[in-house]
Amino acid sequence: MCGRFTLRASAQALKEQFPLFDQAELAPRYNIAPTQLVLAVRQLAQAARPEFVQLRWGLIPHWADDPKVGYRMINARAETAASKPAFSTPFRQSRCLILADGFYEWKKKDGSKQPYYIRMKDGKPFAFAGLYSHWSKEEMPIDSCTILTTDANDLVRPLHDRMPVILDPAAFTQWLDPGQRKPEALLGLLRPFPSDAMTAIPISTFVNNARNEGPECVAPLKA
Repeated sequence: MCGRFTLRASAQALKEQFPLFDQAELAPRYNIAPTQLVLAVRQLAQAARPEFVQLRWGLIPHWADDPKVGYRMINARAETAASKPAFSTPFRQSRCLILADGFYEWKKKDGSKQPYYIRMKDGKPFAFAGLYSHWSKEEMPIDSCTILTTDANDLVRPLHDRMPVILDPAAFTQWLDPGQRKPEALLGLLRPFPSDAMTAIPISTFVNNARNEGPECVAPLKA
């Protein structure tokens, strides 16, 4: 699963990975948690190019009566999302990239949980495969999202049996294409990211509190 992640990258680093990125420098975020806004990329059918948007993390289906349902929908299993009522329409019609440069996972150890920070070895930002939805049953409409998950790779498996889907940059255009509505044409993109490109670092328990922010969240565990 994915319950917390980071986006600390500079505007220049984001532009190198996502050439259409044209926003000003972003404040680094070290402890992004469910219900918070996340930076995403989506391609609207009527638009000439993808757009960068802020989406609330925790998908609220368009038919939901209460937006609180989003609290339970921060992740969706890639293998079954296309057939689940909450995710089937977004899977076909409203897919997105959710920008990140690392995520957290916890390993049970001696009755406690040791946090790990998982990122690319080269430190570059990347994109989770996401789905988004527009909800408008109250005065303030909400655009929200979920992160797709898949089987853990060899690096993550000792910590958890699931991991977020990290898309190969070569798959971005296909994933975002609003004209592609056949799930079977997309499922092959939703696979574990290669372990040899990633690293997992044991870190301080400072990150355990979702209200904590700052570089201390990713500080390596002292020996």
